[in-house]
Amino acid sequence: MTRSDLVDELAARFAQLTQRDAELAVKTILDAVSDALVSGQRIEIRGFGSFSVTHRPPRMGRNPRTGEAVPIPQKRVPHFKPGKALREAVDQGASPQP
Repeated sequence: MTRSDLVDELAARFAQLTQRDAELAVKTILDAVSDALVSGQRIEIRGFGSFSVTHRPPRMGRNPRTGEAVPIPQKRVPHFKPGKALREAVDQGASPQP
């Protein structure tokens, strides 16, 4: 599912929302999630999952072409952990129940 598919789904489910309003709602939510992760906050959506930032320490890697050792710097990466309801729904092939 792409961002535009999500906007279309939201507009289809809620007749009172125009396409433009649905697009603004999706953009606002995704921007809020991004901003929170950039600032290092954890986001938890009950029944769906949680987003957090994990730290990867610096390490030595290898250039696959030459075999030369290459230093890889530390970095912060986003991490998603699905909630129990989402894990069970995916396992059963059904949509999650609230």
